[in-house]
Amino acid sequence: MMASSNPVSTCESHMPDNLFDVSEKVVIVTGASRGIGRAVAEGFLAHGARVVLSARSESLLEQVGGYDADRAIAVRADMSDADSGQQITRATLETFGRIDVLINNAAITLPGAPPYDDATWQTTLDVNLSGAFRMARAAADAMVETGGGSIVHVASIAGIVAMPGNPSYSAAKAGLRHLSKAMANDYAERNIRINTICPGYFLTDMTRASYDDPQRQAERSSHTMMGRWGRPEELLGPCLFLASDASSYVTGIDLIVDGGWTGKGM
Repeated sequence: MMASSNPVSTCESHMPDNLFDVSEKVVIVTGASRGIGRAVAEGFLAHGARVVLSARSESLLEQVGGYDADRAIAVRADMSDADSGQQITRATLETFGRIDVLINNAAITLPGAPPYDDATWQTTLDVNLSGAFRMARAAADAMVETGGGSIVHVASIAGIVAMPGNPSYSAAKAGLRHLSKAMANDYAERNIRINTICPGYFLTDMTRASYDDPQRQAERSSHTMMGRWGRPEELLGPCLFLASDASSYVTGIDLIVDGGWTGKGM
């Protein structure tokens, strides 16, 4: 009797015992001085990674001074600057010698109802889309030299469903989602996975004004299945998943973390 063929058995497995292990990985987190970026950066540090925290805020230097000096460095950079991606990449390679993971989180929001102005549009796209692209391009080039890595773009459900009064933010986040897919297609053969996380409403400095308004807080909560806003630390798990071997066959996806906002009907 002939043995049946089993294509799965021909694939060699090299999976570690702990699929979510990120210890000793070198991780860049942009927008790391507050909110989601800070929570994620501190979470990676707690899980043994070496982390490059980037933001334009002066407070970043004092913040990173409280971390283990052997595992964390600060790089002040403005993502609207054309050289920001290269600047952060150079600093990372000079300190740690490689890049394993990029959490591309830096963003701004400049709400505004019609009539829209050109300055708001251009500034938002410069940071949220062009800046993210330049950072991802620089990191990917470095990852190619060291055998691969994982890039995670932090977009938003505003890039999936229509949100009022902020078309530049929505357009940038929608563009970021498709940028991930395009880059994932181009870099897959170089062992670089590129995915997108789309958060819903999370309580951060950026959203504090809405949260502190009882009516707006309730309205946004009612859109979710879970009836509440997200906490920044609840983005750590999705980032650890996409950064680790647990997602070794995952690329080009949108991972929506919104408490059920986009899935809710009535």
